[in-house]
Amino acid sequence: MKVLVLNGSPHANGCTATALDEVIRILQEDGIETELIQVGHLDIRGCIACGHCSKAGKCVFDDPVNELAPKFEASDGLLVGSPVYYGSPNGTILSLLDRLFYSTHFSKHMKVGAGVVSCRRGGNTATFDVLNKYFTISGMPVASSTYWNQVHGFSAQDVKKDLEGLQTMRNLGHNMAFMIRAIADAKEKYGMPKQEHEFFTSFPDGKE
Repeated sequence: MKVLVLNGSPHANGCTATALDEVIRILQEDGIETELIQVGHLDIRGCIACGHCSKAGKCVFDDPVNELAPKFEASDGLLVGSPVYYGSPNGTILSLLDRLFYSTHFSKHMKVGAGVVSCRRGGNTATFDVLNKYFTISGMPVASSTYWNQVHGFSAQDVKKDLEGLQTMRNLGHNMAFMIRAIADAKEKYGMPKQEHEFFTSFPDGKE
């Protein structure tokens, strides 16, 4: 069992990385393999709604998004970390997630998702909410903790002083590992939950 970890901060050893490292340590202690990929420093452009992926099965821009797709497909969970930029996630991680989720057609159903946020002071819960929406639109159970998955600090050293935040990360790691194992066990015993895809609400003619 494996979790793909994306660090959306441009700083490989900053606040977000410090929080993610705490989760990763617990996941590994609980028997879950992890792969951490630093993405916040990359040049990732946004989706242009060209529709290429619906035909080709991958994004028209052949960049790290297409490289991450098979790793995401093979994983049992996705852990995404981001700093707060103006009350929202880093623009790079947003562009990456938009394209990664939209351009891939494999089922994400029952992969466990978790977002981790670092901030100096504010904007954390709004950022956390944005990250979670990628999971909840894709049938991915969201791993929670004993507080919102966030740490506070202006530097990595500050985050190490946020004892409650680090505790939250450790509890998140245990919960995520448990969910992944429990879902694998249930899948073996009962199969996957049924999913419907018959309806797509749209009113293109504008009539009532």
